[in-house]
Parts: sequence; structure tokens; C-alpha cells
Amino acid sequence: MLRQHHCPKCHCGHSKCTRRPARTKGRNLYVREGSNFTAIDVRPQPQRTPMIILVTLTTIAHIASGAIAVLMGAITLAVRKGARSHVNAGRVFTVCMGLSSLLGAILGLIKFETFYITFHAGVLGMTLVLSGWLLARSQSGHRKGSFVALGCVNFLNTAGLVTAGFCALTLPEQTLRGFAAADYFFLAGMAGIALVNDLVILLRKALSDRHRIAQHLWRMCLGFFIAAGSAFTGPGASIFPKVVRDSGLLSLPEFTIIALMLFWLVRILFGRRRRPLLTRH
Repeated sequence: MLRQHHCPKCHCGHSKCTRRPARTKGRNLYVREGSNFTAIDVRPQPQRTPMIILVTLTTIAHIASGAIAVLMGAITLAVRKGARSHVNAGRVFTVCMGLSSLLGAILGLIKFETFYITFHAGVLGMTLVLSGWLLARSQSGHRKGSFVALGCVNFLNTAGLVTAGFCALTLPEQTLRGFAAADYFFLAGMAGIALVNDLVILLRKALSDRHRIAQHLWRMCLGFFIAAGSAFTGPGASIFPKVVRDSGLLSLPEFTIIALMLFWLVRILFGRRRRPLLTRH
């Protein structure tokens, strides 16, 4: 409620004299406007409880599904490729990684002031695991409609990351929403690789088993790399003691994933195998 007060006499020392500075009384702030005082309610405004609950639940689900994805990804890399255990762990990884990426993208939109880059990382993670799953399911590796849609998403995501990176470069601290330009360009590089390989799949009439499996492998490994990075060197690193964070040990999972990915890519593309590693289940 707004109330106006006017001192009938000037220089009278009246408690409501217009020459007095703005002051607070109770829960109202009295601000002088010309010859009048205006009372403004300064009581704390109620927070938007439903939005807080939504963000909290989304964050918990994002962390939980991401943790399961990291565990299942480790099992998938450790067991024999093409075995039932590999297939089952891979299915759980795909579902959990896709869910975690989707929730991360939603968080990036809701809390864009601090988690904007999470939106792009979530979109990239979803496209990687979804395309990797499609390649494992299809014997020919040729699903034009799906890869046209994925290619469009990867193109838009790459363009957005490159734009964000250049915007960060124009700012004094070369950061945008708390992240350096290099972070945006790094994700843009991965999204660009996915985009180029989507085009390769679309332009080829059919993929050989070797190339189909190789495409499946690197897409799933990059998705796993994103999940592990978020858990060990990203926001998840805060749960570890400072001495562990400073030791560099938390970077080992990411290094191991990339090393194993390269090892299996070389083995698949240049090794000799009588049967494909992956069959449709």
C-alpha cells in the first residue's frame, strides 16, 4: 500500500518533513519524491517454491542418472565386446546417459545464468548416444531419416557453441556465463566431428560392419567422456577432497576413455575379425 505524507511546515523538525532523508519505518521504506514521502513495502518477497522444487528434483535426477551412466559405461568398456553383458550394460548406459543429458539440457535452459553451457553439452550427449544406439541396432547402419534429424541438431548445436565462443572472446575476461571461450570451442569441436560423421553416413549407400561398429564406438565413448568429465573434473569434482582434486588423479578416467577408444578403433578398422563385434539384439 502506498501512502503519501506532506509536512505542512518547512524547517519545523517535523518527523515527516520533506527535507529529511529517506528512512525506513517498520516494514516500509519511505522515499522522498519532491515534497512528498512514498511508502514502499520492503518485506522479503516469497520465493517461487514450485520452481525451486522443480530445479532441485531435476538436478538430483540428472546427477543420479549420470552416476549410473558412468558406472555402466565403465562396465561396457571392461567386458568382452558383443557379449550379453556388454549389450545389457550398453542399454542401461544409453538410457541413463540420454536421460542425464536431457535433464542437463533442461537445467541449462532454466538456470542459463550459471549453467548455459550445460544446455549444449546435454544436447551433444543426447545426439551421441542416440546415434550410437541406432548404429548398433541397424545392420546396415543406414537410417536416413534419423540421421537427417540428428545432423540438423548437431549443426545448430555446433553453430550455437561457436557463436558463444566468439561472444566470450569479445568480453573483457573472455568468459560467457562463467565458462571460458575455450570450453565452448572444445564442445563445438566434438559437435562438429559428430556433424561431419552424420554427413558421411548420409552420403554413403551403406556402411560396412567395420565402419558401422567404429561409428558406434567413438560416439558412445565421447558420450561416456562427457559424463566422466562432468563427474570427475566438472561440477562433480566438488565432492572430492581438495588434495585429490589438485593431484590430477581425477583426469585419469577421461584419459583412459580416450585411450581405450583409440585402441578399439585401430583394432576394429585395421585388425582381422571373422565376425562383427556387434549384432542386433
